[in-house]
Amino acid sequence: MYAKCGLIEEAERFFTSCPNLDPVSYNIMISGCVKSGRFDEARNLFDQMPKKGCVSYTTMIMGFASKGYWREAIGIFKEMRYGGILPNEVTLANLVSACSGFGGIFICRMLHGLAVKVLLDEFVIVSTNLLHMYCVCGNLRDGRDLFNEMPERNVVSWNVMLNGYAKAGDVELARDLFERIPMKEKDDVSWGTMVNAYVQVDWLSEALIMFCAMLRDGVEASDVMLVDLVSACARVGAIQEGLQLHDRIVKAGFDCYDFVQATIIHFYAACGRVDLAYLQFEVGVKDHLASRNALIVGFIRNGMIEQARKLFSEMPERDVSSWSSMIAGYAQSEQPNVALELFHEMIASGMQPNQITMASVFSAIASLGILNEGRWAYEYVHNNCIPLNDNLSAAIIDMYAKCGSINAALEVFCQIRDKTSTVSPWNAMICSLAMHGHANLSLEIYSDLERRHHIKQNSITFIGVLTACCHAGFVELGERYFKSMKSVYNIDPGIKHYGCMVDLLGRAGRLEEAEKIIRSMPMKADVVIWGTLLAACRTHGNVDIGEKAAENLARLEPSHDGGKVLLSNLYADAGRWEDVLSVRRVMKNQRMKKSPGYSGVV
Repeated sequence: MYAKCGLIEEAERFFTSCPNLDPVSYNIMISGCVKSGRFDEARNLFDQMPKKGCVSYTTMIMGFASKGYWREAIGIFKEMRYGGILPNEVTLANLVSACSGFGGIFICRMLHGLAVKVLLDEFVIVSTNLLHMYCVCGNLRDGRDLFNEMPERNVVSWNVMLNGYAKAGDVELARDLFERIPMKEKDDVSWGTMVNAYVQVDWLSEALIMFCAMLRDGVEASDVMLVDLVSACARVGAIQEGLQLHDRIVKAGFDCYDFVQATIIHFYAACGRVDLAYLQFEVGVKDHLASRNALIVGFIRNGMIEQARKLFSEMPERDVSSWSSMIAGYAQSEQPNVALELFHEMIASGMQPNQITMASVFSAIASLGILNEGRWAYEYVHNNCIPLNDNLSAAIIDMYAKCGSINAALEVFCQIRDKTSTVSPWNAMICSLAMHGHANLSLEIYSDLERRHHIKQNSITFIGVLTACCHAGFVELGERYFKSMKSVYNIDPGIKHYGCMVDLLGRAGRLEEAEKIIRSMPMKADVVIWGTLLAACRTHGNVDIGEKAAENLARLEPSHDGGKVLLSNLYADAGRWEDVLSVRRVMKNQRMKKSPGYSGVV
């Protein structure tokens, strides 16, 4: 009784005063120590027990597993097996939970085999925990097989499988499973998981339809669900839907929560309604730091950097997000000098920057091309033990490359390449090498990326790859990569990818094919693409296609001086002097002057 009430000292005094202690007494005392977090005492009692049974081992395993001591729980189970004690369904269920904390698919299958061997796989608690472990390991195929074979399912079983599909982005499979859940088994977790599944893939209409169906079923929305839906509205600019959700938030009384208020401010700012974002800030609780940060980000997003700075300066307290937002704002607003000044002010104030801060700092340094400042910032990251995530690594690589030190960029990349989980650092290195003319090395790194199946390429990856092919003149290889975007990786080529292909074919003198690819584009060609084709025509002396390119260029941008100069030079190379004079006469009448080039690197 004392142990169950948490009165461990009283329980311990009574326990030690007993002349004859049986296993039940030990089990009760061990359970009380474990629940109170006294693991050393629980272990000592466990070691003193003259005779340990399944309940004793299970109590220890449950205690360690519930507090996150996964390895200790597994160690107890090993002792149990060495002692010849068979586990029961509670033992195995808790062991599976413990292994879910760090175990891989091999351990999951091993535990599944053990459950079958000791005839515990038919217990719903065991099979459900195994199902959860399969989902955590990302092995939905084995998880689905186990789920389909379960002789008994409860609401937790359904929700675990549903959550597995949702986390994997398999929305259609999640919806099919949701429809199969018996109505009496659907709870707020089931509905919430399904709504969240749609939100995660930005299927806002479907998420709202599911949300309305949930309300009709009598299930109330939580504050977290409403925040997720409002955030989804912000991502797609759905102002009307967001307004209705805001109304429901107010009626439910959730608008007093700081994270809800910050989300609403972010939503209005993301939809371009800074006036409503500011109004929400004014009527809300101004002491919420998250709300001030959200409004600062909203001002910056809408190009109102001065208003953001004013609010920042008036803040009674600032956190790392406040500083990071302002530094990023200046870096993105083509004021990198101010971004660096603010960064040094942040350090002087005693605020420790994080990975997001430093990524913006490296971006500002890259814009200025100050290599010494970049080296100092890199040393600062190491000296202050700021961990390198993928975004920060990509920013450092990009900084070194734009400051002209491609070898330093390569050195950083080689240090982190095997630790990456996203494509960002790879993109930075591939694009940097391509721009510096190291096409072969750029493509070698891309080939290495292709072998790493856990990292998915994106559209930026192929801009770097196609740029490398352009610089090296690898026409056939470039065409193959371009086609693989859609056929292999399901990435729709954008205008920059088509521009790379026009450049690639143009450099090779295949101007008819370059013109054909422009005509076949799903979007209208821009000034850059027609200018690229015109430059290639001048290089290869193709007046006919060059005139078409110049005509389209003039239609898009009549005052484009570079296009007129290229056309004039094309005519001159062909000896068509009357046309040269005609073009230059137009330039003179329109008072055009060729803009001089300049470099940002001193």
